[in-house]
Amino acid sequence: MPRPDKNIRKRLKSLELHLQEENPVLVSAIDGFRNLSRIGYSLGLLDTSESYATQIPWWPLISVLGTFSAGKSTFINQYLSYPLQDTGNQAVDDKFTVICYSGEKETRTLPGLALDADPRFPFYQTSEELDKVEAGQGRRIDAYLQLKTCNSDNLKGRIFIDSPGFDADEQRSATLRLTNHIIDLSDLVLVFFDARHPEPGAMSDTLAHLVRATKDRTDSSKFLYVLNQIDTTAREDNPEEVVGAWQRAVAREGLTAGRFYCIYDPEAAVPIDDEALRRRFEWKRDQDLAEIHDRIEQVTVERAYRIVGSLEKRAQEIEDYYVPEIRKLIGRWRRYVLRWDALWLGLAVVLAIGAAFLPPGVSGPVKDFAAAMSGKPLVVLLGSVVLAGAALYLHFLSRRWGAKKVLGEIHKEYDEEEAERLGRAFRRNTRIWRSIFAPDPAGWSGRSRKALKEIINSANRLVQALNDRFTDPSGKRRVVEGAEEEPKKKEESRVVTGEVIPREESV
Repeated sequence: MPRPDKNIRKRLKSLELHLQEENPVLVSAIDGFRNLSRIGYSLGLLDTSESYATQIPWWPLISVLGTFSAGKSTFINQYLSYPLQDTGNQAVDDKFTVICYSGEKETRTLPGLALDADPRFPFYQTSEELDKVEAGQGRRIDAYLQLKTCNSDNLKGRIFIDSPGFDADEQRSATLRLTNHIIDLSDLVLVFFDARHPEPGAMSDTLAHLVRATKDRTDSSKFLYVLNQIDTTAREDNPEEVVGAWQRAVAREGLTAGRFYCIYDPEAAVPIDDEALRRRFEWKRDQDLAEIHDRIEQVTVERAYRIVGSLEKRAQEIEDYYVPEIRKLIGRWRRYVLRWDALWLGLAVVLAIGAAFLPPGVSGPVKDFAAAMSGKPLVVLLGSVVLAGAALYLHFLSRRWGAKKVLGEIHKEYDEEEAERLGRAFRRNTRIWRSIFAPDPAGWSGRSRKALKEIINSANRLVQALNDRFTDPSGKRRVVEGAEEEPKKKEESRVVTGEVIPREESV
């Protein structure tokens, strides 16, 4: 059975040591991914330089996406309580910035190579992906990515990704590919829009890219839509109209559920002279910011559940999708081989029948030669071996042609990554010792089924362990000191149904 290479084993060991300090419950998940990867190796779904454990981020990721000048960098600076990112009304940064914690007081900006070559970060080996978009782009990795460090306690245990502002167009395929990669990896995606542009029609391409692909995702709850700089609506006191315009734009792309969080930066806010109006906007800003910050704090917990869920999902995906898909490809290959074999057999029958109708001048000597040779056992044996060898050669020629045809169809029917995975698994089933009538794909057996079942059961046990850590349905757990105190009720004005920002109650 194939085994992971040395680098994979080293990475998993390093990850295991990290989890023992940060989240011991997830150490068992590493073993689950190891066992799952073994099944992937045996089926051919994984190369020995890959592992299912390295295909998901183990550090909580929060990505900040949106159009330029939407206040993404300002929000990050405000959250970190440190002016890390440059800000401005125009596009200031044209790179994806990965932000992580550092114990040093001094902030550092490192090139994209620091991310591309380090498997602990979300953009590991991204240069290869860029080369798939356009040859040579991988060498320009520093033009797309950078890593920044900051000594902010709010960064401990999580990673932020700040994207460059973009309006989606076909010419920026590399940027959009990275954006899709970020969305897939992230535990929380903050999508920022600019309230200063109340007519979102000009940004329909961006909306389509950020919203349309979201509505069909199983993890759509991780997206938060933030309408930033809502203070610009204070002069006309029309935040409901601005929010409504954006909600209609989002609905046109098919996303009718969800809500917009309305915030603004108090340091860069438009002066609001009316005290009652200012209190309304400040109240709404503080309320929505608090909800966003709460979601960010919950990311660590959600990440643990997401990792365990990914383990179970991968295990079920192998049995419910990949094994049937490989069977389908093998069946297609079998039909091609049998057609070619039937063609060779038919050709042999035609030649045999044709020999019976040869002219007497030709058929006579042939029959005399055959009769003479039939009396010599050694010649008969040698002739049989030659015929069997020719038949086997033609059969394996049919196998090779059929496999080549199926591999071509795989690359046409599936995306590049999936085609590579299924093509590798299919080739394992076309090896010379594999029968075209084998009932199961190579590497799939009762032992594999049992191992998958055990992996799924272990994932369920991990979920129960996480539940025991974060919940207490029976109420028998010892009460944490101070938790029994009644929290003070905050005197807050209530939101009127349908209003974005609550009106002041009449005295």
